[in-house]
Amino acid sequence: MQQSLGKLSHWLALYMCKGVGIKTLLALAEQHCLVSLFNLPHAALLQLGLTSSQAHNLLHTNWQQVAHYQQLLQHNNITVITFFDARYPDILKQIASAPLLLFCKGDVALLSSPQIAIVGSRNATPVGLEIAAEFAYQLTQAGITITSGMARGIDGAAHKGALAGSGKTIAVLGTGVDVYYPKQHSLLSTQVLEQGLLVSEFLPGTAASAHNFPRRNRIISGLALGVLIVEAEIKSGSLITARYAIEQNKDVFAVPGSIRNPLAQASHFLIKQGAKLVENVTDILEEVSFSGQSGLYNLEQPVASSPQCEVLKCIGFEVTSVDEIVRRAGWPIDKVQTRLLDLELDDQIERVLDGYIKLSAGR
Repeated sequence: MQQSLGKLSHWLALYMCKGVGIKTLLALAEQHCLVSLFNLPHAALLQLGLTSSQAHNLLHTNWQQVAHYQQLLQHNNITVITFFDARYPDILKQIASAPLLLFCKGDVALLSSPQIAIVGSRNATPVGLEIAAEFAYQLTQAGITITSGMARGIDGAAHKGALAGSGKTIAVLGTGVDVYYPKQHSLLSTQVLEQGLLVSEFLPGTAASAHNFPRRNRIISGLALGVLIVEAEIKSGSLITARYAIEQNKDVFAVPGSIRNPLAQASHFLIKQGAKLVENVTDILEEVSFSGQSGLYNLEQPVASSPQCEVLKCIGFEVTSVDEIVRRAGWPIDKVQTRLLDLELDDQIERVLDGYIKLSAGR
């Protein structure tokens, strides 16, 4: 699939076009150069397979807003990598709903380096923080880049451990790469920028939002060969990251803990499901294939876009709460949350104040 680099303004416009996701763009790219879509009339866009709403949104692009973001990117020295860019990591292209654009600050070459993601609780114990930092340090000594989400707790300890050994680390953010969050990690963000990479799928200036962090979790696992859970609650973003890793055919590793420690529940649950119990870095290095072909699990085909998706069938055109979706589907809440995110990214449902609604023109 050949795509010209095109103008940044065109890629931003495609990214910002409501209702046009990566699956639609990949299908269009087979027929037409994406950056020249803006020159086509409404009827021609319909012939290419766009819905009337999608074509309308594309032809009514807010170019003033696009120019605003271009200025922000230039002012903040942010590099934009499109899905069709040679620098876009192949491993990330394999996930469902891969981001069209990656906004980066730092060493972009790290995107294609072998990575292990380390994630866990924001309220980790001192022992958990020590374990995360130690694993990160030792993995970087083996030439592996540490990927995490810059959150408090385990994420921060993982980044610090990687930096302590002059290793490389990638922080996948739930904000724009020009927004330092949490504030207590401002210095750490600066250190990662100097020695690693900050990356996000969100436009510059995007503030922290609870909804953005589950979205960034699929990128954390998508970039990595495997995911290590150190300490996490059974209902947590870390477990969502692990579930994405399983579906992406990635190795999942878990550090065990005391049965009396609620922060060990996620690790123990994953171990029961087939994740590898790890006690030292060697346990990880023995499993990880640098070719990216290893995995403890069989690859699940994404079901989010299937009309038979159990979660999609549980959502109507009226507002349906998450609790009601969980009840109807009979699935664990973390699995439901993962599916909801997939469906939303695929423009089949929309998140509203009290839950989700099905979109009549979903792709």
